[in-house]
Amino acid sequence: MRARLPWDARTGLHPVFSAIMAVGLLSRIKQSPVLCDGAMGTLLYAKGIFINRSYDELNLSQPDLIRGIHHDYLQAGAEIIETNTFGANSFRLARHSLADKVRDINRTGARLAREAAKSFDVWVAGSVGPLGTRIEPLGKTSFQEAREAFREQIEALVEGGVDLLILETFGYLEEIHQAILAAREVAPSVPLVAQVTIDEDGNCLDGSDPETFAPKLAEWGADVIGCNCSVGPVAMLDAIERVRAATSLPLAAQPNAGIPRSVDGRNIYLCSPEYMASYARKFAAAGVRVVGGCCGTTPDHIRVMKSALRAGEARGKNSPAHVTGGPAPKATPAVPIEKRSALGSKLARGEFVTMVEIVPPKGTDIRKEVEGARFLKSVGVDAVNIPDSPRASARMSNQALSLLIQREVGIDAILHYTCRDRNVLCIQSDLLGAAAVGIRNLICITGDPPKMGNYPDATAVFDVDAIGLVNIVRSLNDGLDLGGNPTRIPDSQIWTKRPGALNTKSRRERNTQ
Repeated sequence: MRARLPWDARTGLHPVFSAIMAVGLLSRIKQSPVLCDGAMGTLLYAKGIFINRSYDELNLSQPDLIRGIHHDYLQAGAEIIETNTFGANSFRLARHSLADKVRDINRTGARLAREAAKSFDVWVAGSVGPLGTRIEPLGKTSFQEAREAFREQIEALVEGGVDLLILETFGYLEEIHQAILAAREVAPSVPLVAQVTIDEDGNCLDGSDPETFAPKLAEWGADVIGCNCSVGPVAMLDAIERVRAATSLPLAAQPNAGIPRSVDGRNIYLCSPEYMASYARKFAAAGVRVVGGCCGTTPDHIRVMKSALRAGEARGKNSPAHVTGGPAPKATPAVPIEKRSALGSKLARGEFVTMVEIVPPKGTDIRKEVEGARFLKSVGVDAVNIPDSPRASARMSNQALSLLIQREVGIDAILHYTCRDRNVLCIQSDLLGAAAVGIRNLICITGDPPKMGNYPDATAVFDVDAIGLVNIVRSLNDGLDLGGNPTRIPDSQIWTKRPGALNTKSRRERNTQ
Protein backbone atom coordinates (compact mmCIF):
# COMPACT_ATOMS: atom_id res chain seq x y z
CA MET A 1 0.00 0.00 0.00
CA ARG A 2 1.32 3.43 -0.94
CA ALA A 3 2.47 5.60 1.97
CA ARG A 4 0.53 8.80 2.66
CA LEU A 5 2.62 11.88 1.80
CA PRO A 6 2.64 15.15 3.73
CA TRP A 7 0.16 17.73 2.47
CA ASP A 8 2.80 19.99 0.97
CA ALA A 9 4.38 17.11 -0.92
CA ARG A 10 1.02 16.20 -2.40
CA THR A 11 0.62 19.75 -3.70
CA GLY A 12 4.09 19.83 -5.14
CA LEU A 13 5.61 21.98 -2.39
CA HIS A 14 8.55 20.61 -0.44
CA PRO A 15 8.32 21.34 3.31
CA VAL A 16 11.65 23.18 3.22
CA PHE A 17 10.41 25.37 0.35
CA SER A 18 7.25 26.18 2.29
CA ALA A 19 9.31 27.29 5.28
CA ILE A 20 11.54 29.43 3.05
CA MET A 21 8.51 31.15 1.53
CA ALA A 22 7.14 31.93 5.00
CA VAL A 23 10.42 33.33 6.30
CA GLY A 24 10.96 35.15 3.01
CA LEU A 25 7.67 37.03 3.30
CA LEU A 26 8.20 38.19 6.86
CA SER A 27 11.75 39.19 6.01
CA ARG A 28 10.68 41.01 2.85
CA ILE A 29 8.02 43.15 4.49
CA LYS A 30 10.61 44.47 6.92
CA GLN A 31 12.44 45.98 3.95
CA SER A 32 9.64 47.45 1.82
CA PRO A 33 5.87 47.25 1.28
CA VAL A 34 4.42 44.22 -0.49
CA LEU A 35 1.42 44.70 -2.78
CA CYS A 36 -1.57 42.43 -2.36
CA ASP A 37 -4.31 42.00 -4.95
CA GLY A 38 -7.75 43.61 -4.99
CA ALA A 39 -11.37 42.48 -4.93
CA MET A 40 -12.54 39.10 -6.16
CA GLY A 41 -16.30 39.51 -5.72
CA THR A 42 -16.33 42.87 -7.53
CA LEU A 43 -14.86 41.29 -10.66
CA LEU A 44 -17.09 38.21 -10.48
CA TYR A 45 -20.14 40.45 -10.26
CA ALA A 46 -18.86 42.52 -13.18
CA LYS A 47 -18.51 39.32 -15.19
CA GLY A 48 -22.18 38.49 -14.72
CA ILE A 49 -22.17 36.21 -11.67
CA PHE A 50 -25.35 36.87 -9.71
CA ILE A 51 -24.97 37.79 -6.05
CA ASN A 52 -27.29 34.99 -4.94
CA ARG A 53 -24.66 32.42 -5.89
CA SER A 54 -21.84 31.12 -3.75
CA TYR A 55 -18.79 32.85 -5.17
CA ASP A 56 -16.53 30.38 -3.36
CA GLU A 57 -18.16 27.42 -5.11
CA LEU A 58 -16.98 28.84 -8.45
CA ASN A 59 -13.62 27.28 -7.58
CA LEU A 60 -15.25 23.97 -8.50
CA SER A 61 -17.73 24.90 -11.23
CA GLN A 62 -15.82 27.66 -13.08
CA PRO A 63 -12.12 27.25 -12.25
CA ASP A 64 -10.94 29.02 -15.42
CA LEU A 65 -12.82 32.15 -14.40
CA ILE A 66 -11.14 32.24 -10.98
CA ARG A 67 -7.74 31.38 -12.39
CA GLY A 68 -8.11 34.18 -14.96
CA ILE A 69 -8.85 36.79 -12.29
CA HIS A 70 -5.78 35.70 -10.33
CA HIS A 71 -3.73 36.02 -13.50
CA ASP A 72 -5.06 39.53 -14.18
CA TYR A 73 -3.94 40.67 -10.73
CA LEU A 74 -0.54 39.06 -11.19
CA GLN A 75 -0.11 40.81 -14.52
CA ALA A 76 -1.00 44.08 -12.80
CA GLY A 77 1.88 43.60 -10.37
CA ALA A 78 0.35 41.97 -7.27
CA GLU A 79 2.93 40.20 -5.11
CA ILE A 80 0.34 38.41 -2.96
CA ILE A 81 -2.82 36.89 -4.37
CA GLU A 82 -5.66 35.72 -2.15
CA THR A 83 -7.61 32.54 -2.69
CA ASN A 84 -11.27 32.78 -3.63
CA THR A 85 -12.32 31.42 -0.23
CA PHE A 86 -13.47 34.43 1.79
CA GLY A 87 -16.82 32.80 2.61
CA ALA A 88 -15.78 29.16 2.28
CA ASN A 89 -16.66 28.10 5.82
CA SER A 90 -19.36 25.63 6.82
CA PHE A 91 -21.77 28.31 8.10
CA ARG A 92 -21.79 30.42 4.93
CA LEU A 93 -21.68 27.45 2.56
CA ALA A 94 -24.63 25.85 4.36
CA ARG A 95 -26.85 28.64 2.99
CA HIS A 96 -26.18 27.19 -0.45
CA SER A 97 -26.40 23.54 0.70
CA LEU A 98 -22.62 23.24 0.29
CA ALA A 99 -21.52 22.64 3.90
CA ASP A 100 -20.04 19.29 2.90
CA LYS A 101 -17.82 20.95 0.28
CA VAL A 102 -15.64 23.02 2.65
CA ARG A 103 -12.52 20.93 2.09
CA ASP A 104 -12.95 20.66 -1.70
CA ILE A 105 -13.67 24.35 -2.21
CA ASN A 106 -10.75 25.54 -0.09
CA ARG A 107 -8.22 23.05 -1.44
CA THR A 108 -9.24 23.87 -4.99
CA GLY A 109 -9.13 27.59 -4.27
CA ALA A 110 -5.54 27.26 -3.08
CA ARG A 111 -4.63 25.11 -6.07
CA LEU A 112 -6.10 27.58 -8.58
CA ALA A 113 -4.20 30.47 -7.06
CA ARG A 114 -0.98 28.49 -7.05
CA GLU A 115 -1.45 27.42 -10.67
CA ALA A 116 -1.93 31.06 -11.69
CA ALA A 117 1.15 32.07 -9.69
CA LYS A 118 3.50 29.36 -10.93
CA SER A 119 5.27 31.69 -13.39
CA PHE A 120 5.49 34.57 -10.90
CA ASP A 121 7.65 35.09 -7.84
CA VAL A 122 4.70 35.76 -5.52
CA TRP A 123 2.97 34.46 -2.41
CA VAL A 124 -0.43 32.75 -2.23
CA ALA A 125 -2.58 33.79 0.73
CA GLY A 126 -5.49 31.78 2.06
CA SER A 127 -8.43 34.14 2.54
CA VAL A 128 -10.56 33.53 5.64
CA GLY A 129 -13.56 35.71 6.42
CA PRO A 130 -16.11 35.83 9.26
CA LEU A 131 -18.58 32.99 9.70
CA GLY A 132 -21.59 35.14 8.85
CA THR A 133 -23.28 34.30 12.14
CA ARG A 134 -23.18 35.79 15.63
CA ILE A 135 -21.07 33.92 18.18
CA GLU A 136 -21.37 34.03 21.95
CA PRO A 137 -22.12 36.09 23.92
CA LEU A 138 -24.19 37.87 21.24
CA GLY A 139 -25.24 34.77 19.31
CA LYS A 140 -26.00 31.09 19.74
CA THR A 141 -22.78 29.83 18.13
CA SER A 142 -20.26 28.84 20.79
CA PHE A 143 -16.58 29.70 20.75
CA GLN A 144 -15.78 26.03 20.26
CA GLU A 145 -18.12 25.72 17.27
CA ALA A 146 -16.66 28.86 15.72
CA ARG A 147 -13.10 27.68 16.22
CA GLU A 148 -13.91 24.30 14.73
CA ALA A 149 -15.40 25.92 11.62
CA PHE A 150 -12.30 28.06 11.16
CA ARG A 151 -10.05 25.06 11.79
CA GLU A 152 -11.84 23.05 9.09
CA GLN A 153 -11.36 25.79 6.51
CA ILE A 154 -7.78 26.61 7.45
CA GLU A 155 -6.74 22.95 7.40
CA ALA A 156 -7.97 22.70 3.81
CA LEU A 157 -6.18 25.90 2.77
CA VAL A 158 -2.92 24.75 4.33
CA GLU A 159 -3.38 21.37 2.71
CA GLY A 160 -3.79 23.19 -0.60
CA GLY A 161 -0.39 24.83 -0.15
CA VAL A 162 -0.97 28.48 0.79
CA ASP A 163 2.08 30.49 1.89
CA LEU A 164 0.24 32.62 4.43
CA LEU A 165 -3.22 33.16 5.88
CA ILE A 166 -5.18 36.42 5.78
CA LEU A 167 -8.04 36.78 8.25
CA GLU A 168 -10.05 39.69 6.89
CA THR A 169 -13.13 41.87 7.40
CA PHE A 170 -13.73 40.81 10.99
CA GLY A 171 -15.89 43.24 12.92
CA TYR A 172 -15.88 41.47 16.28
CA LEU A 173 -12.74 40.75 18.26
CA GLU A 174 -14.07 37.57 19.86
CA GLU A 175 -14.64 36.06 16.43
CA ILE A 176 -11.21 36.91 15.02
CA HIS A 177 -9.74 35.59 18.28
CA GLN A 178 -11.21 32.17 17.55
CA ALA A 179 -9.91 32.33 13.97
CA ILE A 180 -6.40 33.16 15.21
CA LEU A 181 -6.50 30.30 17.72
CA ALA A 182 -7.59 27.90 14.96
CA ALA A 183 -4.84 29.11 12.64
CA ARG A 184 -2.16 28.70 15.29
CA GLU A 185 -3.40 25.20 16.13
CA VAL A 186 -3.40 24.09 12.50
CA ALA A 187 -0.32 25.86 11.13
CA PRO A 188 1.77 27.61 13.79
CA SER A 189 4.60 28.36 11.33
CA VAL A 190 2.45 29.86 8.56
CA PRO A 191 2.54 33.70 8.57
CA LEU A 192 -0.76 35.11 9.81
CA VAL A 193 -2.25 38.47 8.80
CA ALA A 194 -5.19 39.56 10.97
CA GLN A 195 -7.37 42.41 9.67
CA VAL A 196 -10.48 44.04 11.09
CA THR A 197 -13.04 46.25 9.41
CA ILE A 198 -13.73 49.67 10.91
CA ASP A 199 -16.23 52.51 10.79
CA GLU A 200 -15.56 56.18 10.06
CA ASP A 201 -14.28 56.69 13.61
CA GLY A 202 -11.76 53.86 13.28
CA ASN A 203 -13.66 51.46 15.55
CA CYS A 204 -14.60 47.83 14.95
CA LEU A 205 -18.26 46.92 14.75
CA ASP A 206 -18.15 45.87 18.41
CA GLY A 207 -16.87 49.33 19.37
CA SER A 208 -13.21 48.36 19.88
CA ASP A 209 -10.90 51.22 18.95
CA PRO A 210 -7.38 50.88 17.44
CA GLU A 211 -5.79 51.32 20.85
CA THR A 212 -7.76 48.25 21.99
CA PHE A 213 -7.75 45.86 19.03
CA ALA A 214 -4.12 46.38 17.98
CA PRO A 215 -2.47 45.05 21.16
CA LYS A 216 -5.01 42.23 21.43
CA LEU A 217 -4.33 40.97 17.91
CA ALA A 218 -0.62 41.10 18.65
CA GLU A 219 -1.06 39.27 21.97
CA TRP A 220 -3.16 36.54 20.35
CA GLY A 221 -0.41 35.66 17.88
CA ALA A 222 -0.85 37.57 14.60
CA ASP A 223 2.33 38.28 12.64
CA VAL A 224 0.84 41.25 10.77
CA ILE A 225 -2.18 43.30 11.86
CA GLY A 226 -4.27 45.91 10.12
CA CYS A 227 -7.57 46.91 8.54
CA ASN A 228 -9.41 46.05 5.34
CA CYS A 229 -12.70 46.81 3.59
CA SER A 230 -14.36 49.53 5.71
CA VAL A 231 -15.29 53.03 4.49
CA GLY A 232 -12.40 53.80 2.17
CA PRO A 233 -8.77 54.88 2.38
CA VAL A 234 -9.21 58.21 4.20
CA ALA A 235 -10.65 56.87 7.47
CA MET A 236 -8.42 53.80 7.25
CA LEU A 237 -5.27 55.90 7.08
CA ASP A 238 -6.32 57.71 10.26
CA ALA A 239 -6.95 54.37 11.98
CA ILE A 240 -3.66 52.88 10.77
CA GLU A 241 -1.73 55.79 12.24
CA ARG A 242 -3.37 55.05 15.59
CA VAL A 243 -2.60 51.33 15.22
CA ARG A 244 1.03 52.18 14.49
CA ALA A 245 1.26 53.97 17.82
CA ALA A 246 -0.15 50.91 19.64
CA THR A 247 2.03 48.11 18.24
CA SER A 248 5.44 47.37 16.76
CA LEU A 249 4.15 44.59 14.47
CA PRO A 250 4.10 45.06 10.67
CA LEU A 251 0.86 46.62 9.44
CA ALA A 252 -1.56 45.79 6.63
CA ALA A 253 -4.12 48.01 4.88
CA GLN A 254 -6.56 46.94 2.16
CA PRO A 255 -9.29 49.58 1.86
CA ASN A 256 -12.36 49.62 -0.32
CA ALA A 257 -12.30 51.92 -3.34
CA GLY A 258 -14.35 54.42 -1.35
CA ILE A 259 -17.94 54.11 -0.21
CA PRO A 260 -20.21 52.52 -2.84
CA ARG A 261 -22.94 54.66 -4.34
CA SER A 262 -26.10 53.43 -5.97
CA VAL A 263 -26.14 54.25 -9.69
CA ASP A 264 -29.13 52.90 -11.64
CA GLY A 265 -29.63 50.19 -9.05
CA ARG A 266 -25.99 49.07 -8.95
CA ASN A 267 -23.42 49.80 -6.26
CA ILE A 268 -20.50 51.61 -7.89
CA TYR A 269 -17.17 52.36 -6.22
CA LEU A 270 -15.98 55.77 -7.35
CA CYS A 271 -12.34 55.96 -6.17
CA SER A 272 -10.13 55.97 -9.26
CA PRO A 273 -6.90 53.95 -9.56
CA GLU A 274 -4.93 57.17 -9.24
CA TYR A 275 -6.72 58.16 -6.05
CA MET A 276 -6.08 54.74 -4.53
CA ALA A 277 -2.44 54.96 -5.63
CA SER A 278 -2.00 58.26 -3.81
CA TYR A 279 -3.19 56.57 -0.62
CA ALA A 280 -0.99 53.53 -1.24
CA ARG A 281 1.95 55.91 -0.90
CA LYS A 282 0.45 57.42 2.25
CA PHE A 283 -0.03 53.97 3.78
CA ALA A 284 3.57 53.06 2.98
CA ALA A 285 4.76 56.31 4.54
CA ALA A 286 2.72 55.47 7.66
CA GLY A 287 4.57 52.17 8.05
CA VAL A 288 2.17 49.78 6.31
CA ARG A 289 3.98 46.76 4.87
CA VAL A 290 1.11 44.85 3.21
CA VAL A 291 -0.86 47.17 0.93
CA GLY A 292 -3.76 46.12 -1.27
CA GLY A 293 -7.40 46.69 -2.04
CA CYS A 294 -10.76 45.32 -1.08
CA CYS A 295 -14.27 45.87 -2.49
CA GLY A 296 -14.34 47.94 -5.66
CA THR A 297 -10.65 47.60 -6.48
CA THR A 298 -9.65 46.00 -9.78
CA PRO A 299 -6.44 45.07 -11.62
CA ASP A 300 -6.41 48.66 -12.92
CA HIS A 301 -6.20 49.93 -9.35
CA ILE A 302 -3.46 47.45 -8.45
CA ARG A 303 -1.44 48.36 -11.55
CA VAL A 304 -1.36 52.07 -10.67
CA MET A 305 -0.77 51.31 -6.99
CA LYS A 306 2.21 49.19 -8.02
CA SER A 307 3.70 52.10 -9.95
CA ALA A 308 3.16 54.42 -6.99
CA LEU A 309 4.85 52.05 -4.53
CA ARG A 310 7.71 51.42 -6.93
CA ALA A 311 8.30 55.16 -7.32
CA GLY A 312 8.22 55.63 -3.56
CA GLU A 313 10.63 52.75 -3.04
CA ALA A 314 13.03 54.21 -5.60
CA ARG A 315 12.95 57.57 -3.85
CA GLY A 316 13.62 55.88 -0.54
CA LYS A 317 16.68 54.06 -1.90
CA ASN A 318 18.20 57.21 -3.34
CA SER A 319 19.92 59.36 -0.73
CA PRO A 320 19.20 63.09 -0.99
CA ALA A 321 21.79 65.01 -2.93
CA HIS A 322 24.37 66.82 -0.87
CA VAL A 323 26.54 69.81 -1.54
CA THR A 324 30.19 69.20 -0.76
CA GLY A 325 32.92 71.60 0.19
CA GLY A 326 31.04 73.58 2.79
CA PRO A 327 28.49 73.50 5.58
CA ALA A 328 25.02 72.04 4.99
CA PRO A 329 22.75 74.60 3.31
CA LYS A 330 20.15 76.32 5.46
CA ALA A 331 16.72 77.57 4.59
CA THR A 332 16.37 81.32 4.16
CA PRO A 333 13.37 83.32 5.39
CA ALA A 334 10.59 83.38 2.82
CA VAL A 335 9.51 86.69 1.34
CA PRO A 336 6.49 88.02 3.30
CA ILE A 337 3.22 87.40 1.52
CA GLU A 338 2.47 91.12 1.15
CA LYS A 339 5.63 91.54 -0.94
CA ARG A 340 5.06 88.62 -3.30
CA SER A 341 2.28 90.03 -5.47
CA ALA A 342 -0.61 92.49 -5.53
CA LEU A 343 -2.92 89.62 -4.64
CA GLY A 344 -0.68 88.61 -1.74
CA SER A 345 -0.64 92.18 -0.47
CA LYS A 346 -4.41 92.37 -0.45
CA LEU A 347 -4.71 89.02 1.32
CA ALA A 348 -2.19 90.13 3.93
CA ARG A 349 -4.34 93.19 4.69
CA GLY A 350 -7.37 90.96 5.16
CA GLU A 351 -9.29 92.53 2.29
CA PHE A 352 -11.98 90.78 0.28
CA VAL A 353 -10.57 89.26 -2.92
CA THR A 354 -12.41 88.51 -6.17
CA MET A 355 -11.10 86.17 -8.83
CA VAL A 356 -12.49 84.59 -12.00
CA GLU A 357 -11.39 81.42 -13.76
CA ILE A 358 -10.24 81.61 -17.39
CA VAL A 359 -9.81 78.26 -19.11
CA PRO A 360 -6.90 77.97 -21.58
CA PRO A 361 -7.91 77.53 -25.24
CA LYS A 362 -7.63 74.25 -27.10
CA GLY A 363 -5.54 75.98 -29.75
CA THR A 364 -3.03 78.84 -29.85
CA ASP A 365 -5.41 81.78 -30.33
CA ILE A 366 -5.59 83.60 -26.97
CA ARG A 367 -7.37 86.79 -28.08
CA LYS A 368 -10.62 85.82 -26.39
CA GLU A 369 -8.88 85.01 -23.10
CA VAL A 370 -6.83 88.23 -23.12
CA GLU A 371 -9.88 90.40 -23.85
CA GLY A 372 -11.76 88.62 -21.11
CA ALA A 373 -8.97 89.35 -18.67
CA ARG A 374 -8.97 93.03 -19.66
CA PHE A 375 -12.68 93.26 -19.02
CA LEU A 376 -12.33 91.57 -15.64
CA LYS A 377 -9.61 94.01 -14.63
CA SER A 378 -11.77 96.95 -15.71
CA VAL A 379 -14.58 95.90 -13.40
CA GLY A 380 -12.32 95.45 -10.39
CA VAL A 381 -11.55 91.73 -10.36
CA ASP A 382 -8.28 91.16 -8.47
CA ALA A 383 -6.95 88.08 -10.25
CA VAL A 384 -7.72 85.41 -12.82
CA ASN A 385 -7.04 81.76 -12.00
CA ILE A 386 -6.07 79.52 -14.88
CA PRO A 387 -6.66 75.76 -14.61
CA ASP A 388 -4.24 73.11 -15.80
CA SER A 389 -5.88 70.93 -18.49
CA PRO A 390 -9.19 70.72 -16.58
CA ARG A 391 -11.10 67.45 -16.77
CA ALA A 392 -7.89 65.88 -18.13
CA SER A 393 -8.28 67.60 -21.52
CA ALA A 394 -5.45 68.75 -23.81
CA ARG A 395 -5.25 72.55 -23.82
CA MET A 396 -2.66 75.30 -24.08
CA SER A 397 -0.15 75.39 -21.25
CA ASN A 398 -1.73 77.34 -18.42
CA GLN A 399 1.72 78.56 -17.40
CA ALA A 400 2.19 80.17 -20.83
CA LEU A 401 -1.29 81.72 -20.71
CA SER A 402 -0.67 83.04 -17.18
CA LEU A 403 2.52 84.74 -18.31
CA LEU A 404 0.89 86.25 -21.42
CA ILE A 405 -2.12 87.59 -19.52
CA GLN A 406 0.06 89.17 -16.84
CA ARG A 407 2.21 90.87 -19.50
CA GLU A 408 -0.63 91.92 -21.80
CA VAL A 409 -3.22 92.92 -19.21
CA GLY A 410 -1.35 93.65 -15.98
CA ILE A 411 -3.64 91.56 -13.78
CA ASP A 412 -2.39 88.92 -11.37
CA ALA A 413 -2.67 85.36 -12.64
CA ILE A 414 -3.14 82.41 -10.28
CA LEU A 415 -1.58 79.30 -11.78
CA HIS A 416 -3.27 75.96 -11.13
CA TYR A 417 -0.49 73.41 -10.88
CA THR A 418 -1.27 69.68 -10.85
CA CYS A 419 0.70 66.59 -9.88
CA ARG A 420 -0.97 64.39 -12.48
CA ASP A 421 1.47 64.87 -15.37
CA ARG A 422 4.79 65.57 -13.68
CA ASN A 423 7.41 63.80 -11.61
CA VAL A 424 9.25 65.61 -8.83
CA LEU A 425 12.05 66.70 -11.19
CA CYS A 426 9.63 68.39 -13.59
CA ILE A 427 7.66 69.94 -10.73
CA GLN A 428 10.70 71.69 -9.31
CA SER A 429 11.86 72.78 -12.78
CA ASP A 430 8.44 74.23 -13.64
CA LEU A 431 8.08 76.08 -10.36
CA LEU A 432 11.52 77.64 -10.56
CA GLY A 433 10.73 78.73 -14.11
CA ALA A 434 7.39 80.20 -13.03
CA ALA A 435 9.11 82.25 -10.33
CA ALA A 436 11.75 83.45 -12.79
CA VAL A 437 9.16 84.82 -15.26
CA GLY A 438 7.09 86.54 -12.57
CA ILE A 439 4.30 84.08 -11.76
CA ARG A 440 3.87 84.44 -8.04
CA ASN A 441 0.51 82.80 -7.22
CA LEU A 442 -0.26 79.07 -7.23
CA ILE A 443 -3.13 76.75 -6.46
CA CYS A 444 -1.68 73.29 -5.76
CA ILE A 445 -3.92 70.49 -7.04
CA THR A 446 -3.61 66.71 -7.30
CA GLY A 447 -5.27 66.76 -10.74
CA ASP A 448 -8.11 64.97 -12.49
CA PRO A 449 -7.19 61.39 -13.53
CA PRO A 450 -6.62 60.88 -17.30
CA LYS A 451 -9.52 58.41 -17.50
CA MET A 452 -11.90 61.36 -17.08
CA GLY A 453 -10.67 63.06 -20.25
CA ASN A 454 -10.22 62.53 -23.96
CA TYR A 455 -7.13 60.39 -23.54
CA PRO A 456 -8.08 57.69 -21.01
CA ASP A 457 -5.00 55.61 -21.80
CA ALA A 458 -2.59 58.43 -20.99
CA THR A 459 -0.26 57.70 -18.08
CA ALA A 460 -0.70 59.57 -14.81
CA VAL A 461 2.44 60.28 -12.77
CA PHE A 462 1.31 61.37 -9.28
CA ASP A 463 4.75 61.22 -7.66
CA VAL A 464 3.13 63.42 -5.00
CA ASP A 465 -0.36 64.66 -4.23
CA ALA A 466 -1.46 68.24 -3.49
CA ILE A 467 -0.10 68.10 0.06
CA GLY A 468 3.28 66.89 -1.15
CA LEU A 469 3.25 69.59 -3.81
CA VAL A 470 2.67 72.29 -1.19
CA ASN A 471 5.65 70.93 0.75
CA ILE A 472 7.85 71.18 -2.37
CA VAL A 473 6.73 74.77 -2.95
CA ARG A 474 7.39 75.64 0.68
CA SER A 475 10.95 74.28 0.36
CA LEU A 476 11.52 76.28 -2.82
CA ASN A 477 10.22 79.40 -1.12
CA ASP A 478 12.86 78.77 1.55
CA GLY A 479 15.58 78.44 -1.08
CA LEU A 480 16.01 74.65 -0.98
CA ASP A 481 15.10 71.93 -3.46
CA LEU A 482 13.62 68.56 -2.48
CA GLY A 483 17.12 67.17 -1.84
CA GLY A 484 18.02 70.03 0.50
CA ASN A 485 20.27 71.81 -1.97
CA PRO A 486 20.22 75.61 -2.41
CA THR A 487 18.26 76.76 -5.47
CA ARG A 488 19.46 80.37 -5.71
CA ILE A 489 22.64 81.70 -7.27
CA PRO A 490 24.40 83.98 -4.74
CA ASP A 491 23.12 87.56 -4.80
CA SER A 492 26.49 88.97 -5.86
CA GLN A 493 26.46 86.94 -9.07
CA ILE A 494 23.05 87.67 -10.53
CA TRP A 495 20.52 89.52 -8.40
CA THR A 496 20.92 92.48 -6.14
CA LYS A 497 18.16 91.13 -3.95
CA ARG A 498 16.38 87.86 -3.37
CA PRO A 499 13.77 87.16 -6.06
CA GLY A 500 10.14 87.11 -5.02
CA ALA A 501 8.86 83.88 -3.55
CA LEU A 502 5.82 82.01 -4.74
CA ASN A 503 2.53 82.79 -3.07
CA THR A 504 0.85 79.41 -2.62
CA LYS A 505 -2.56 78.08 -1.79
CA SER A 506 -3.68 74.46 -1.68
CA ARG A 507 -7.07 73.13 -2.62
CA ARG A 508 -8.49 69.80 -1.53
CA GLU A 509 -10.34 68.54 -4.54
CA ARG A 510 -13.72 66.94 -4.39
CA ASN A 511 -13.55 63.18 -4.67
CA THR A 512 -14.81 62.88 -8.23
CA GLN A 513 -12.91 59.66 -8.75
